[in-house]
Amino acid sequence: MTEDALAALRAVDTPTICNAVEAVEGARRGTGFTRRPVVAADPALPPMVGYARTARIRAAEPPELAPGRVREMRLEYYEYVAGGGPTVVVIEDADWPHPVGAFWGEVNVAIHKGFGVAGAITNGLVRDLGMLDPGFQVLASAVGPSHAFVHLIEFDCPVNVFGLDVRPGDLVHADRHGAVVVDSATAPRLSEGIDLVLRKEKPILDAAREPDFSVEKLRQAWGVAEDVH
Repeated sequence: MTEDALAALRAVDTPTICNAVEAVEGARRGTGFTRRPVVAADPALPPMVGYARTARIRAAEPPELAPGRVREMRLEYYEYVAGGGPTVVVIEDADWPHPVGAFWGEVNVAIHKGFGVAGAITNGLVRDLGMLDPGFQVLASAVGPSHAFVHLIEFDCPVNVFGLDVRPGDLVHADRHGAVVVDSATAPRLSEGIDLVLRKEKPILDAAREPDFSVEKLRQAWGVAEDVH
């Protein structure tokens, strides 16, 4: 997608993107988005949009690899996420549903932001709230104090976070509500889907916000909305 198209996606929230995907595909759906609550490191941040860089981690137990290989693998991972852009890093914590150590904190946020990563999604933990570089969003399952034995298991692999399957290179849109993956067939038409959703919602919202709103006015507004194509 062009930078202008990506900028248009950043201008709307993730629920609107979910609705727009349904508008393009012509039906409601129960997959392709996170299905459990997330914790946003900074709920005030705008949506993040990018192509997925993926990894899996564990923190409950020490790594089985030798220390030198653990460090080497971490540097290989950093090289992987630093390539290309815009990117969103999606990390599956293998300790789920009981994560104990945070990969995301002040240091890793600074490193990833320095590489131009737009933000991160994990079913693991986040820490160092109030110390994270501004403008970098982390969506996590919870907040925790320690990194414990956190280490990479693999990267550039399929992952699942909060019920959402993500493959390397998937287009991801995410904000404080959660995340959605937009497939390659839908992405080129997403801007028209967004436009349709907003135009359909407008007559209902306008009517509902009038001081003389009533069920009859809702009925009329709903009819107008159904005629929007």
